[in-house]
Amino acid sequence: MNDMNATRVSCVDLDALDRDEEGFLLDPGDWHPDLVEALADEAGIALTDEHRAVVTFVREYFEERQVVPEARAVLRYMKSVWGDQRATRRYLYRLFPHGYGQQACKLAGMCKPRKLMLDV
Repeated sequence: MNDMNATRVSCVDLDALDRDEEGFLLDPGDWHPDLVEALADEAGIALTDEHRAVVTFVREYFEERQVVPEARAVLRYMKSVWGDQRATRRYLYRLFPHGYGQQACKLAGMCKPRKLMLDV
């Protein structure tokens, strides 16, 4: 992480946010883009452009529909952007090894999905 990113992460106070015991925001309205770096750092995820694209898709989908997209919707998005090679559940799990619902939704500022089986 370069010095600029280190400064950005340190400026975000995750403890000041209302979160559940697993670190999900209690109010998705509290989310802002600067949180992604800090939440990813907390989760041990080294963000790439692919991570950011999925998180942005999740956030935009939520903003439009007020629901968290199922993994199928994310895979359709990935296919439209990256083609068939990377539009797989395996690749989604490479990006978010503890599960799309558990990690991508958390980075996008979602409340904990009612059924974390979005990955199935």
